[in-house]
Amino acid sequence: MPGQFYEDLVEGWQVAHAIRRTVTDTDNVLITTLTHNPQPLHLDAEYAAKTEFGRVVVNSIFTFGLMVGVSVGDTTLGTLVANLGFDAVKFPRPVFIGDTLRCETRVVERRESRSRPDAGIVTFAHRCLNQRDEEVASCRRTALMQRRPA
Repeated sequence: MPGQFYEDLVEGWQVAHAIRRTVTDTDNVLITTLTHNPQPLHLDAEYAAKTEFGRVVVNSIFTFGLMVGVSVGDTTLGTLVANLGFDAVKFPRPVFIGDTLRCETRVVERRESRSRPDAGIVTFAHRCLNQRDEEVASCRRTALMQRRPA
């Protein structure tokens, strides 16, 4: 599996994920309608043109999902037991159609599981940046990770 085991994920471990993604109108419309979000800022170009942004703003749920999803191949693919939580979710800048996003991950904390000897708990700090290297999203993800098989 390409994911990392608990033993591999020491504090300070980091990766700049190779996958980059240019956001499309279809991405934004799909996530917005799939989640039943009627916010015109995401769906109505005429409305959005009259806002301070001057154009449609990409739904932050898409940005959040992409940021975490892009990290999976390098971090938890096949080695995750469960995501335990997300916190400190922030969107300091808007994302627009046509922005190209990239993501980075760093391990900020880890500890052995008290209830599962075959797993450990790791906290990741994820960041998402646009093509101008401006941070557009960040979060902390706490995950229960498999230990390396004996």
